[in-house]
Amino acid sequence: MTLGVIGRKVGMTQVFDSEGLAVPVTVVKLGDNIVTQKLTKEKNGYSAIQVGGFVVQERKLNKPELGGFKKNSVAPVKPLQEYRLDDNSAYTVGEGLAIDEILKEGMLVDVRGKTIGKGFQGTIKRYNHHRGPMSHGSKFHRSMGSIGAGTTPGRVFRGLHMPGQMGNKNHCIRHLKVVRVDLEKKVLLIRGATPGCDGALLTIKPSKTKWN
Repeated sequence: MTLGVIGRKVGMTQVFDSEGLAVPVTVVKLGDNIVTQKLTKEKNGYSAIQVGGFVVQERKLNKPELGGFKKNSVAPVKPLQEYRLDDNSAYTVGEGLAIDEILKEGMLVDVRGKTIGKGFQGTIKRYNHHRGPMSHGSKFHRSMGSIGAGTTPGRVFRGLHMPGQMGNKNHCIRHLKVVRVDLEKKVLLIRGATPGCDGALLTIKPSKTKWN
């Protein structure tokens, strides 16, 4: 598995590239990304490292969580993310990841986060369905219409687009370009939009798949 980093979405802005074109970017505040635990095949059945995002106050964690940090003499951090590796001997518990070795300017990354919750929505907003005539005589404005035939098949097919909960789901956007990495300010600029509202937690990993 490829190593990644944890960050927090700050917002969106624009920067200018070498040709003078305005590029829309998402600003991500990088976390501390501290190695909190090393998992081994002998003890855990697989080799991996556990990474913590941001240092938090002890009152924001429960006693079992704090016990694990105190056992390893690590500052309390959240959220936690595991990355499976064939060999984790190069990493030390309590030290941060080398972000400049994981993310570089110009590379493509996959960004995962929780989308903005829109609540219970109809099919027009949820699936971009067309509406009916809005004139006075019409009785079909924004309803979804027929959901299937009568006697045959006599049921509603699975997966039919219907009203329901929209958003608030884990979503991954692939092949976004890293525009800039500022390690002094611990800021990352990614071209385009990323999941979630301002302040949402994001996991950024180098893309494994190639386009097409």
